[in-house]
Formats: sequence, structure tokens, C-alpha cells
Amino acid sequence: MQPTYCKPHNHFKISKMTGLNSRMQVSWPSLACPSGNGVKLWSNEWDKYGTCSRSKQHEYFEAALKLKDKIDLIQILKSSGIKPDGKFYSLFKIKDSLRGALGYEPGVYCNDDKSGKNNQLYQISICFETSGSKVIECPGLPNAGVGCASKIKFPAF
Repeated sequence: MQPTYCKPHNHFKISKMTGLNSRMQVSWPSLACPSGNGVKLWSNEWDKYGTCSRSKQHEYFEAALKLKDKIDLIQILKSSGIKPDGKFYSLFKIKDSLRGALGYEPGVYCNDDKSGKNNQLYQISICFETSGSKVIECPGLPNAGVGCASKIKFPAF
């Protein structure tokens, strides 16, 4: 398993996000409902994972934004014909596409949509070494997608 909550006393502080807030709202919004403004999501990500990095809070999120710009998961999937269009895709094809582009298998997580009838793509996790510059194999990830059926819906957003 990946380390979590490494420095529990080092809590997220919105004041340390100066200069990043507007970009974070666009690039790392909360898709949970009610969505709010993302601060709760960012706080959770920092407290759980960021405190295990070598970076300070501002540097951690700045690096995350740069990595997001560098590794465009949506574009990787689109290049394999997998689009956020509400259609169903093979879990194997999704993971294979990402593995081919990243060099390592990512974590793929699914949940059920509002109707409770359709299993859908919920989250993709990629692991980086602690400096944030290199993709690594995620320790402790199961081989199959977590909570995923063999065919999953890629919801439009």
C-alpha cells in the first residue's frame, strides 16, 4: 500500500495556495455533489498523500498541476477510442491504453451511477516517486479495477 497521513500535524492551509487557486478550480475541481469549490478535496489529498511527499504544500500542488498538463489521461484514452461519452468500454482496454502510455498500470476505480444500474469509471490513480518527476508502479494496487465490471461506462462530464 502507498503511505498515507505521514505527517498528521501538517494540515492543509488554504493560505498556502496563493497563486494556484484559480488554476486548481479549473484543473482539479471536485466532481462530488454538492461540489463546492474543491478546497475540501484538495485538503483531503494533501493530508492523506501530500504529507508523504518531500514537497511543501504549494510545491506539491504546483507539481501536480504540471504533471496533469504533462500526462493528459483523457487524451491518452481518446487516442484509443475511449471517450467520456456515456458509452461502455472494456476495463481491459482502458487499463491497457493507460499502461501503454504511462509504462505502468494505473489504479482504476469504479462506482455505480445515480440509477445504480451502471458501473462507471470513477477515478484513475497514478503513482509518482516522491520528487514527483517519474511515474512508478503503484504499490499494493490490485490487478483488476477496484469495484469495476468487465465493461464500464465512461460518463460524460
